Amino acid sequence: HVQLVESGGGSVQTGGSLIISCAISGSASGSNSVGWFRQAPGEERKGVASKHLTGGHTYYSDAVQDRFTISWDNAKNTVYLRMSNLKPEDTAMYYCAAGWFVPRGADQALALSSYNYWGQGTQVTVS
Repeated sequence: HVQLVESGGGSVQTGGSLIISCAISGSASGSNSVGWFRQAPGEERKGVASKHLTGGHTYYSDAVQDRFTISWDNAKNTVYLRMSNLKPEDTAMYYCAAGWFVPRGADQALALSSYNYWGQGTQVTVS
């Protein structure tokens, strides 16, 4: 049974910070890449951050570069997304994802099609 369970979403003021997490269990726990995606109302789901667990490489979208940090706790099988200097345009449902691939670059690392497993999402609202 595959499970990706996000937590930590909520409401925050512009300029504030928030950490969301995603606990991975079941078959997905053997994945070698994890990522965070977000989807605002009326928009497509887009990749914001990815981490290759074996090589350690991280990738970020231009919209969040230098503000968001993705990290992985191997002991807890949990991926985190630390978000700083939040803006209203960061408001979205955030989804974690896991997959088996070696990223060749940001385009692949942040592509929905690269991932095999998805969480249910956690809402982040910035106002």
